[in-house]
Amino acid sequence: MKINMVRNIYLMKTKITLAALCLSGLSTSAMAIDCSSIPAWNATASYGGGSQVKEQNNAYKANWWSQGHNPVNYSGQWQEWTLVGACDGAVSSSSKSSVASSVVVSSSSKSSSPVISSSSSSSVVTGNCASPQYAAGTNYAAGALAQNAGSEYRCTVAGWCGSTASWAYAPGTGAHWQQAWELVRSCGAVSSSVASSSVTTSKSSSSSSAVVVSSSRSSSSVSGNGRVPGDAAALPKHALVGYWHNFDNGSGVLRLADVDASWDVIVIAFVDDAGNGNVEFRLDPALNKAQFIQDVAAKRAQGKNIVLSYGGEKGTVTLNNSTNLANFVNSTAAIINEYGFDGVDIDLESGAGVIHGAPVISNMVSAIKQLDAMYPDLYVSMAPEHPYVQGGYVAYSGIWGAYLPMIDQLRNELDLLHVQLYNNGGLATPYSPQAYQAGTVDMMVASARMMIEGFPLANGTAGQFKGLRPDQVALGLPSGPRAAGSGQATTADINRAVSCLALRTNCGSNVPLAAYSDFRGVMTWSINWDVKDGRIFSVPVGNHLKTLP
Repeated sequence: MKINMVRNIYLMKTKITLAALCLSGLSTSAMAIDCSSIPAWNATASYGGGSQVKEQNNAYKANWWSQGHNPVNYSGQWQEWTLVGACDGAVSSSSKSSVASSVVVSSSSKSSSPVISSSSSSSVVTGNCASPQYAAGTNYAAGALAQNAGSEYRCTVAGWCGSTASWAYAPGTGAHWQQAWELVRSCGAVSSSVASSSVTTSKSSSSSSAVVVSSSRSSSSVSGNGRVPGDAAALPKHALVGYWHNFDNGSGVLRLADVDASWDVIVIAFVDDAGNGNVEFRLDPALNKAQFIQDVAAKRAQGKNIVLSYGGEKGTVTLNNSTNLANFVNSTAAIINEYGFDGVDIDLESGAGVIHGAPVISNMVSAIKQLDAMYPDLYVSMAPEHPYVQGGYVAYSGIWGAYLPMIDQLRNELDLLHVQLYNNGGLATPYSPQAYQAGTVDMMVASARMMIEGFPLANGTAGQFKGLRPDQVALGLPSGPRAAGSGQATTADINRAVSCLALRTNCGSNVPLAAYSDFRGVMTWSINWDVKDGRIFSVPVGNHLKTLP
C-alpha cells in the first residue's frame, strides 16, 4: 500500500465522532448503575481484564491487567480502563436503553473535555433490519450492513469491521466500534431524537446537558490494513528477519520506508531504560516521528511484522520488583499504542544482568505474559547470545544457559527464537567432542538442532532442555563483514545450513534427526548494514528462503 493511501486512512479515522442526546424528548431515562457490589479502586491492588471498580462515583472495567493507574486518569483511548457508567444514574456508553447505540461517551481527559451543544435535531431511522447478525472475524466490505445489540450498522473501514477483536470493534458494543461502523437504524425500537452538534471546550465534565465525545483511535496505533497493535501478521513458512537500528554506527540512518520488501519481520532496535521499570523509545533526531509512525503503518499494511526490541549490546531494563514490573508493562503498552508495533523482542545481553536467579528473568516472563493477554496475537521473539542458551550444555549457572528458564516458561507465547551465533566464538554441542567453529555449516545446523531436538544441561548433570517447534527457531547471523566483530558466515553456507535443516540435504558432518520442513528461517544484524553493503545478505538468503517448499 502506498504511503499516501495510509495517510488518507489515518486522516479519515482521526476525525472526532460526535453524537449527543436531546434528553428533553425522552420518555424513559437510562437506568442507574448499581455500584453497591463493585469494590472501590485500590492503588496497590492488581486487576485482571474484566475486573470492575468504582472511583469518584463512576464504575470502570479493566481492559487488561492494571495496577496503580487510577481509572479516572487511565480510561482514554487504548488505556487500561473503560468507563462503564455513573453510579448516580448518568447516561453511559454501556446503557442498555433504546438510545445507547447513538451515544459515545469517554473519560479520556481528566481536566478538559470537548462538549456538544445542540443546534438542530433529527430522528434516528427505525424499522425492520434484514441484515445478518454481526460475527467477529467476518470479511465485511466497506458499505456492508450487519446488526448487533438491536441496531443495524454500516461498515466504514473494512479492515476494522472484520477484526477478530470483538471487544474493540463489535458494532454498538465494542470499545472502539465508531472507528469501523456507523449507525444506520434501530431495528424496530422506539425512535430517539439526536442532535446535530458543534464542539466547544469546557474545563468541567459535569455539565448535565453535555455528552463527552470519544475521539477515534490515536493515529500512532492505526495501521493501513486495519490491524490493531499486537494483531501480528502471520509469518511466511520461511521468514527473513532483520534488525533496523535507531542510531548510526557507521551504516548511516535509514528511513523505515526505505527498507525493501524482502524482510518479513523488522525488529526496531532498541528501546531505552527510563528508570524504575519504565522504558521509552527515542527516535533518532535525523528522523521525523510522524513520518516514522506512518512508515510503520505502511509496512504493516504490506503484511510485515514491526517489533520493538529490548536491550542490545549496551541496553538494560530495570525489572527488580513489582513496581518495576507494572511500570515496564504499562510503558511498553504505551509505546505499542503510540507507534503501532506488533510486539516485542528480547535482546538482553551482558549489561542487563541476565544470570540464573536474577529477578529480571521471572519479571520478564510475567511482563510478556501480561502483554500477551493485553494484545491479541502479540508477536514475541528473542535474540540471546549463544552462551545464554546453548551454553547451558557446558554449564548451568551464571550466564550459562540463563535464558533457558525464560524460553521454557514463554514457549507458548514465543513466536521466534533466533540465537546470535556471532561475537562469541565457537559452539560446544552434544554432537562433537570439539566445539564447532563459528560461521560453519556444522555450527549453524548444530545450534538449531539443540533448540529443536533438546539437549542435556551441564553435560547431563542438571536435567534436559525440551526442544521447541521447528517453526519457532531461526538462525541468527551478521549481515556482512562490517556488521559484527566475528561469526560471519558466507551466504552460500547459510543457505546450505537452511537446506540441511529444512530438507536434510547439503549437510556437512552434522545431520539433523529429521528434515524440519517448518524450520522458520534466518535473522540478521543488521538491515542498515545490509543496505549499506549493497544488500549482500538479504538478496541471496531471502531468495533462497523463497525456494523452500
